[in-house]
Amino acid sequence: MSTSQQTDARYRFETLVVETIDGVCTVTMNRPAKLNAMSLEMRTELAGCFDAIGADRSIRVVVLTGAGRAFSGGGDINDFTTSAQELHALMGRVSHRWFRSFWALPQPVIAAVNGIAVGGGHVLHVLCDLSIASETARFGQAGPKVGSFDAGFGSAYLARVVGEKRAREIWYLCRLYDAQTAERWGLVNKVVPADQLLAEAKAWAAEIAEKSPTAIRFLKQSFNADTDHQAGLSNLAMSALDLFTASPEGLEGAAAFAEKRRPDFASHVVGH
Repeated sequence: MSTSQQTDARYRFETLVVETIDGVCTVTMNRPAKLNAMSLEMRTELAGCFDAIGADRSIRVVVLTGAGRAFSGGGDINDFTTSAQELHALMGRVSHRWFRSFWALPQPVIAAVNGIAVGGGHVLHVLCDLSIASETARFGQAGPKVGSFDAGFGSAYLARVVGEKRAREIWYLCRLYDAQTAERWGLVNKVVPADQLLAEAKAWAAEIAEKSPTAIRFLKQSFNADTDHQAGLSNLAMSALDLFTASPEGLEGAAAFAEKRRPDFASHVVGH
């Protein structure tokens, strides 16, 4: 395959850097000062980017990574603490759209996890077809610490990947796990030194790109068919999250996180 680089107006974004060479599209989340936290703008751009990639038959494989020292630290607290119920609802709808756009991509996606992958950033890497991690990568969920959750792809599909017991541990305890533990649990495919990460991910992508694109597309759809019903759970989860994040309990979690204090959930419980 001859070397060729693609430039396209569809791939020009404020929070993403997109480069396509020889059928391998590298998408870099580009808010390094914010640990690539997913603002409303980034979520919207990710959805648009994935839509465009899905329709682009010249792209064979996608590599997803983050700029700087993080893959993604999850949601941007500056958005979540605006305290407007409309903002929470909008964030939920946009998040659902980009997760669905991402899940439906016909091309395989390789996560090159270069650092922290927490919260929504962790869900994003879990939904990738393959994950390669830097030795410096750290993985975990944070939802219950900040009054949030993902009862769709983020939990049900995670359980399919690592097993029920591990998935419940990850969500209930909200700990950070190192790359070696993630590899041992089957959460990532390979761990490499930090300076080799992107090259390794692109090498895997190039190897896939040499294969029949139609066969790869059918294989991905076949794998996804067994878990596509979780999209229904994701619909329910996003609707529930719209309601929960505007509740006293949900607002307390977001406020405590922004104020760097221990949340007082006991005084704000929605119900049992």
